[in-house]
Amino acid sequence: MNRELTDDDVLVLRALGLGDLLAGIPALRGVRRRWPGRRLVLAAPRGIGEFLRVRGVVDEVLVTSGLDPLPAKGSGHVAVDLHGRGPASQDLLLATGPEFLLGFRSPAAGTPAFPDGPAWFLDEHEVTRWCRLLAAAGGACGPEDLRLRPRPAAPGAGPVVVHPGAASAARRWPVGRWAAVVAALRAAGHPVVVTGTADEADLGAALAGAGARDLTGALDLDGLAGVVARSRLVLSGDTGTAHLATALGVASVLLFGPTPPHWWGPALDPDLHTVLWHGDPAAGDYVGDPHGAVLDPTLGRTTVGKVLAAAAAHLPR
Repeated sequence: MNRELTDDDVLVLRALGLGDLLAGIPALRGVRRRWPGRRLVLAAPRGIGEFLRVRGVVDEVLVTSGLDPLPAKGSGHVAVDLHGRGPASQDLLLATGPEFLLGFRSPAAGTPAFPDGPAWFLDEHEVTRWCRLLAAAGGACGPEDLRLRPRPAAPGAGPVVVHPGAASAARRWPVGRWAAVVAALRAAGHPVVVTGTADEADLGAALAGAGARDLTGALDLDGLAGVVARSRLVLSGDTGTAHLATALGVASVLLFGPTPPHWWGPALDPDLHTVLWHGDPAAGDYVGDPHGAVLDPTLGRTTVGKVLAAAAAHLPR
């Protein structure tokens, strides 16, 4: 059954993964500022959408995934495309019958969306991109809007969180290197937990063998956020868990490979976050395939020693 949208609603499409949704929080807050008093309806996967709803970032979740047709119709609502550059995402929103659609300039969309919309730039940080879109419509936002809580005054007393998994092999640092990092941290007296999905149980088992407590498959999103919020340090690749550390003001060491950190890395608290990346923007060929089936060579150049040195700078002796 379709949800009936009214002129009190702003429908926002961002039906993506955890990292994408967290990086989109500033733009969602920009939507609030541009259309105050309206109900903000987020079209997104249920778990991630509800995570933002209970924290007051959005008012309601319209459950969807990817570019599936949206189960919503109306005539007086505002639609905002935070999903992509169009035309596919804009056409989905246009099909709901909005009075106004905000999106990047996309002449191929079914009807004119936002004729004066800004152009899409590839080489731009994700937070900057979507705040630039909102600014074009009079909605202010910025990196400080990433926060899901005020920055803590002191590091957490919990364990070091190691998140070895990623959605593709290109962004997964070798598990043997992670095991060496865990063993060294345990030898230095630091408690370590490993997080991940149930599908990453093999990674959890490997790091448990090196001395970590294995929490793979044991946490929902709220549970993961709680573990990260209490931790003293997060070690992760370019994943949603890295974005949680940024949003919660927790120190992190992040391993980047095919995607440069000036696109997706931490956008605030530079003293809290150490990003390890061995790409060379001057060479002009620093972008790899983030969905690749083999380890990205840029990520492969990160060594165990570099990760341990970066971690030591954030940890008490």
